[in-house]
Amino acid sequence: MPAFSRFLRYFMAVGRLGSIRKAADELNLSASAIDRQILNVEAELGMPLFERLPTGLKLTAAGELMMASAHQWEKGMTEVRARIEDLRGLKRGHVEIAVIDALTRGYIPETVHRIQRDYPGITISLRVLDNDSVRRAVAEGEVDCGIMFDPQSLRELNVRAYVEVVLGFVTPPGHPFGAREEARFSQCVGEPIIAPGEPLAVGQQVALLEAATSVPLERRVTSDNIQMISALVRQGAGIGILTSLDVMTEVQEGRLQFTRIAEPLLRPMTLALCTASTRTPSYAAALVLREIGNGYTRLDHRSALAGFGTDTAREAGE
Repeated sequence: MPAFSRFLRYFMAVGRLGSIRKAADELNLSASAIDRQILNVEAELGMPLFERLPTGLKLTAAGELMMASAHQWEKGMTEVRARIEDLRGLKRGHVEIAVIDALTRGYIPETVHRIQRDYPGITISLRVLDNDSVRRAVAEGEVDCGIMFDPQSLRELNVRAYVEVVLGFVTPPGHPFGAREEARFSQCVGEPIIAPGEPLAVGQQVALLEAATSVPLERRVTSDNIQMISALVRQGAGIGILTSLDVMTEVQEGRLQFTRIAEPLLRPMTLALCTASTRTPSYAAALVLREIGNGYTRLDHRSALAGFGTDTAREAGE
């Protein structure tokens, strides 16, 4: 304990054991040093703290008051030391996070809310960027961490956790497509399509599919905003093409249906939680990374479509 607590350490040991000699043995000190501390305080108070009896020392009324205060002090010191740990950065600090638009609903807002509840000393800034901008912000150290699709340069980035996200058709409740778990890309021929545009990462996936399958899409609307595409689908304007992540909340709430596009050439997209390889996370950032990583598999396409999280964490490096 700190030096200024010396008297209380001695006093509490003597009061508990009823003997200066026993207290000296427990504290590995000389009996005279303990006796001197207690006598000095008794002199300052102008009254004794102990009755000196042949059988040992017994607390006086003043000693009982001092003992009660000592226990309160001990409890207060525990709280103060916890706050000092906070000031050292274990539970305080500011964390910058960059995420793609698809994460503005559901898991990330819920996780940030939980962090604010459990660690009120940590403040968070959330930047919503397109996929490539998230990658740059992380690699260049503008943010502490970021969540993006398919990180390209692993030399610049450390992948802390990842899940698989799949491409699919998005339809309103009751649409015939919604009865299917999977459908070929060609099955949307003749249907009005609400397509994702640049710079959405999913737009690049759709363009690759079109080129590889030679399937002509009847694009009624193109948008670079996921929420706009979802809203148009709910209005019945056409079939959307998005990822399972983009509509996870709406599917779980029954406001949209999702049918996975099953094509041999199409691989799941990797949604990665990343930090810069050249940057060591602060205490606060490491804590936030841990909180985001816990339950990260809720974003997996199988969890998204089922409407609940899985118990199998998929941490990078496993």
